[in-house]
Amino acid sequence: MSTGTSAFREPGLFATAWSVMCKELRDISRDRRTLALALLLGPLLYPLLMIGIGSLAENRARTQLDKVLEVPTVGMERAPNLVAFLATQGIRAVEPPTDVDAAIVRQEVDVALRIGPTFADDWRAGRPALVEIVQDTTRRDSEIPSARVRAAVAAYGDQVGALRLLARGIDPSVTRAINVGSRDLATEDARRGLMLSTIMPYLLILMSFLGGAYLIMDATAGERERQSLEPLLATPASRGAIVSGKIAAACALGLLSLLLTLLAFKLSAQLSSGVGRMLDVSFAAIGRMLLILLPMLFIGTTLLTWLSATAKSMKEAQSHMTWLMLLPMIPTIALAVNPIKTQAWQFMVPFLAQNQMLLKVTRGESIDLQVWAIYLAAGFGMAAVLWLAAVRRYHQERLAISG
Repeated sequence: MSTGTSAFREPGLFATAWSVMCKELRDISRDRRTLALALLLGPLLYPLLMIGIGSLAENRARTQLDKVLEVPTVGMERAPNLVAFLATQGIRAVEPPTDVDAAIVRQEVDVALRIGPTFADDWRAGRPALVEIVQDTTRRDSEIPSARVRAAVAAYGDQVGALRLLARGIDPSVTRAINVGSRDLATEDARRGLMLSTIMPYLLILMSFLGGAYLIMDATAGERERQSLEPLLATPASRGAIVSGKIAAACALGLLSLLLTLLAFKLSAQLSSGVGRMLDVSFAAIGRMLLILLPMLFIGTTLLTWLSATAKSMKEAQSHMTWLMLLPMIPTIALAVNPIKTQAWQFMVPFLAQNQMLLKVTRGESIDLQVWAIYLAAGFGMAAVLWLAAVRRYHQERLAISG
């Protein structure tokens, strides 16, 4: 009697979870193309995007700052001294097209100057003479050329104004009641992190959030659709152990892909000759990023487990990817529109917490133990709640029935 009882004794929680995890990893290993995409897409694509975008922006800025800038100028004959001064600043006035405004709209010209018809009379009378900078502020290509022209014209105005005061026996410094200085407290690490602080957190958060998406959806919605989930649920193993095994398999795959991505960032930054060399890619920084993204990996995997368990087919489960990919964008957009000061409550909010923590690492700032405690407790606490929701869903017998 005791032998029969032991034969049907429920297996241990950890043994069952381990068996389920090995089974799921073995299943996905048979689909080599999917496994290669899951493991290598992030490590190959995201660093290329990061370093490539940064290098393109740096090369564009360097080119537009160093080259001689040709600016179509309407009425250049009215201000020969201004034209000569601009030439000393690397800005050469050229003949304008027939319609300057239309040329700027068609993006044939980045920036233009229009010297007012009464410029000479106003100049001789000592009145402010009109010099109009024509540009389209919505065109990103015109930002640097317009800034160069604006700075040069302003410098010329300041220089002439000072000479006029000296000609009248007045010290030009009397017009400056306050001498405004600037002292930047940003560290070198913070300046380096600023260049990629917009896109890098989003990519890393998205990578961790959806790193195990395919495996967990196939292990629940896919098996339910293939009607292979019912035999597994019919075993004496607890539903909690089954859920834990599937989540562990997806997290293991996502963690490996995330680690490869961070190592690829390190390698590509070291090989880069541009903005990539400005990043902190030490193993300590990589380790902190990995620890920061770990709770998000569990949150995303447990959430997908619950969503897949509520879906009737693999296609229905995959439909959730549309809005799930938008979630990590919320803090990035919100912080860009409305920057806020760092406060303790932010480290308890999913996606916002990861964004703020990653920014601290890229800025080279130290993270207090209290912040770590709040962040890890909130992150793993939410993952535990989602795990309980998934387990509860697995206890429903209709889960094993497709359709």
